[in-house]
Amino acid sequence: MVEFKRFPSPDDLLILLTVARLGRFTAVADALETTHTTVSRRILALDKQLGGRTLERTPQGWELTELGRAAVGAAEGIEKSLSVLTSGIQDGVDAVSGVVRVSASDGFGALIATPALARLQGKHPLLRVELLSGTRRLSQNRSGVDIEVVPGSVDAGRAQTILLSDYTLRLYAGPEYVSKNGMPETVDALATHSFISYVESTLQVAELVQQHRTLTAKPADFQATSVFAQIEAVRANAGIGMLPAFMADGQPGLVRVLPKEVEQKVQFWAASRPESLRSPAVQAVVAAFLQETRARRQQLLPG
Repeated sequence: MVEFKRFPSPDDLLILLTVARLGRFTAVADALETTHTTVSRRILALDKQLGGRTLERTPQGWELTELGRAAVGAAEGIEKSLSVLTSGIQDGVDAVSGVVRVSASDGFGALIATPALARLQGKHPLLRVELLSGTRRLSQNRSGVDIEVVPGSVDAGRAQTILLSDYTLRLYAGPEYVSKNGMPETVDALATHSFISYVESTLQVAELVQQHRTLTAKPADFQATSVFAQIEAVRANAGIGMLPAFMADGQPGLVRVLPKEVEQKVQFWAASRPESLRSPAVQAVVAAFLQETRARRQQLLPG
């Protein structure tokens, strides 16, 4: 007879796997609909059963020890077996299931990630998605998400990065603003105009204000953390804004400013920990983002 008491709890191993993917007990507790205390208690119980520590705290969050990596390998096997057992479909098994947490800038999240994720869920009904919005650089700490999509340059650390696409930023103004203040005919003429941009004191992505700083030395007159707010400020004739072309080109109430002189290219990167990227669901989400950005290449990089 098998002595099951000799083996670690499968539930505890799966909790460790979730910690390895998300890096924070609070994020794990949210994903598993339990408490931080319960997560901590189950990890301690697993450590006791295995005879050593599976996790170590670092300035960036929880990282696996050598014992922890071995335990996660076993947990991935359990996860796969349970998926086969509980997620069977008549003509096969749908491994794209469970919860995937994604962090993305608001423009990418709303206009690119959301339709891609909705279509993916249509193909995989057991997939659940949590999409968090925020324009920031790639976190060096464990961020509590499976995938981060960030603009600008990346310093990945232990994360693996995938270039999703370049995209173009262009200058826009509202028709009434141009009528009242005149259309700038040279780059030097921009120095006298009002500008709309990000809140510099909170912005972590230097590339998004880089062009603004070359055009004028004064801070933007209207600053917003949301690119949607910036678009509406331009539409409301508050000033000139450097906006993503895939969000602004062809939109009513927006006209191009210095179309031949001013343009900037920035990149969208996806980043994920190796433990997360081994998940079929995470792989499917990254593939959906790549497919969506390729399909929208003309919008992201208009001629």
